[in-house]
Amino acid sequence: MIEIRQVTTRRQAWQFTEFPNKLYKKVPAYVPALSIDERHVFNPKTNPVHEYAESIRFLAYDDKGRIVGRIGGIINHRLNDATNMKQARFTRIDMIDDLDVTKALIDAIVKWAKDKGMTTLIGPIGFTDLDRQGMLVEGFDELNMFITIYNHPYYHKHLETLGFVKDADWIEYQITWPVEVPEKVRRGAEISRKRYGFRLVKCQKRKDLYKYAYDAFDVYNDAFKELYGFYPITKAVMDYYIKQMVDIVSLDYIQFVVDKEDKIIGFTVTMPSLALANKKNNGKLLPFGWYRLLRATKKYDVIDLYFIAIDPRHQGKGIIAIMWEDGIQVGIDNKVRFAETGPELENNLNIRAQWKDFETRLHKRRRCYIKNI
Repeated sequence: MIEIRQVTTRRQAWQFTEFPNKLYKKVPAYVPALSIDERHVFNPKTNPVHEYAESIRFLAYDDKGRIVGRIGGIINHRLNDATNMKQARFTRIDMIDDLDVTKALIDAIVKWAKDKGMTTLIGPIGFTDLDRQGMLVEGFDELNMFITIYNHPYYHKHLETLGFVKDADWIEYQITWPVEVPEKVRRGAEISRKRYGFRLVKCQKRKDLYKYAYDAFDVYNDAFKELYGFYPITKAVMDYYIKQMVDIVSLDYIQFVVDKEDKIIGFTVTMPSLALANKKNNGKLLPFGWYRLLRATKKYDVIDLYFIAIDPRHQGKGIIAIMWEDGIQVGIDNKVRFAETGPELENNLNIRAQWKDFETRLHKRRRCYIKNI
């Protein structure tokens, strides 16, 4: 007999966050999320996305009172209003290999969503496009990224048995880092500078990031607005994500491109891989977690390509070449061997096209499922 309980106490919130860390403790490919961020993301007092979205969490218990699964639910009311949908999301689904547990968790979210008037359920997908999303369906032996979900192969089999079907896929590449900046990149960057007057800007101090971050997020909102599940983030939500990352980002790997009027028209965020450091931390910042993460930004041979955003009005004008000219050289100077692209929608051909001149290995695939309820 499986019992489902809504998370209502601080202890249950902690158990909800820590459940996957216990479930995957002996799995080499698993990398935990930061526990403190995971606790904050569901808290309306700390995550401003709750100004226009609501969420819920459930835990599953077996007949001996042991936690055997978890799931979260999200309804983005503004997105539903803007797209004329009645759609709920499930997120943070983890469970033992027992279909009855999975069914009980899904049933709890379905009931909650239907009581709110929703007619479809998708997932796993997060609060925003910057949140964790996509169930792993290929690449179970590959080390997870700091920003992505890991799960066992039985997860997607359970969902498909319960009637869920594919709604969208993301793919991830591992890139063998070049030993020199390709001439094609240098040439493209030079043409872009001469023809359009674009130029690269990099921050020398962390406080300088605030000068560009909000305009960069405006570009991000414009560039991503047509992508799956996307809803533009507000300034308050921008603040939320900036606060999370400003202390650990590597300034060497953040490139902004501005036009003749010094307006940001493109940017990229890359990070030395934090996967192994956070795995050792088990998602904790104390007592030594911060030290390990900061050390990982100084000593590394793998980088994670978080995202690239280009103002739609200036796509195809060599902005990526300007950023890559610098970014590739920074990687070479730091003896980078590989880069991880992070999840990219399989139908986003513009993003996928930028890797065509690199040596790549498509090594992970993750999926968002959908079901009418």
